[in-house]
Amino acid sequence: SQVSFEEESQNPSTVEHWKPLMPSKGDKEEPESGCQDAGDGHEPQSMEQLNVSRLRSSSVEIREKGSEFLRDELHKAQKELKLKDKECERLSKVREQLEQELEELTASLFEEAHKMVREANTKQAAAEKQLREARGKIDMLQAEVTALKMLVITSTPSSPNRELHPQLQSPSKAGFRKGHGRNKSTSSAMVSAASQNVAPEPASRECKEIDSILFAEFQAWKESPTLDKSCSFLDRIYQEDVGPCLDFPKQELSELVRVAVEQNTLTIEPVASQTVPVGKVAAEECGDPKKCALSGLPRTCKHRIMLGDSGNYYYISPSCRARITAVCNFFTYVRYIQQGLVRQDVELMFWEVMRLRREMSLAKLGFYPSDM
Repeated sequence: SQVSFEEESQNPSTVEHWKPLMPSKGDKEEPESGCQDAGDGHEPQSMEQLNVSRLRSSSVEIREKGSEFLRDELHKAQKELKLKDKECERLSKVREQLEQELEELTASLFEEAHKMVREANTKQAAAEKQLREARGKIDMLQAEVTALKMLVITSTPSSPNRELHPQLQSPSKAGFRKGHGRNKSTSSAMVSAASQNVAPEPASRECKEIDSILFAEFQAWKESPTLDKSCSFLDRIYQEDVGPCLDFPKQELSELVRVAVEQNTLTIEPVASQTVPVGKVAAEECGDPKKCALSGLPRTCKHRIMLGDSGNYYYISPSCRARITAVCNFFTYVRYIQQGLVRQDVELMFWEVMRLRREMSLAKLGFYPSDM
């Protein structure tokens, strides 16, 4: 409407073509008065000009009222826009605050999760250390109990063990003590020491001497322990002990066993009293409780192995189990050294490694405990 008013103001000539409106009551008097002087020719022209001026004044008035109305509407719209802008700004601030709180909450949750993982790892390491110590104590107690049983069996009041009690030996066996009365106190001390230690001392002690080359290789490896076979220490053990110990007639399965032992993913479990289904692998490939899967020989298999998460079980004989166990014990001890869990002198760790190498050599030669 404002545009139409502006167009009308710009084109005033169009107003002149409008037809005069019907005269109102107030205007009727003028024609009547004009009729009295009909002879005057200027009256119609003056009346037409008067109507045109009235129309122009009314259009200007309408245009002013319309523009005023539009200004009021414009002011209202601007106010509403300002209010909406403030509302949008407030909502954006709320959104930013929520996003910041969400980020802080996520960061705190991740930090708490990492903290829990670290605590769990620490507790697991402590539990494994306690378990190893407990197993060591159990082994020591079992050895003491075994020695005590042997002492009770071999030395009774009716038939004492003369090897444990040198003072009871016959004069022919103790002839070297003639003329040396002071040895009686020594023999008494030996008897008391034997009774305190429970386990009898062997007749001949094992002499040990460190090989300088092997010890130097172990010391160099101990400075930066790793499971990489490229170092001279592990390369020698792989060639002399691990490789021959895990060398079975079934070459393909032997390679899988070696990889599983290196990756610490091999599982050994006893065979149940009833035959358990072997899964989807053929019997010739996995063996059965009467045939070893590694050697291929007919043997009574009391244990079976699983390689990783394959779900396939392979029955193994006691000899194969002893060889695999010896290699696993060596790798377990080496991993403990690498992880810093062994707190011993370097020489003691070296002799423990040599003992584990001897176990692998003996297992390779066919020696294994009877309980396997």
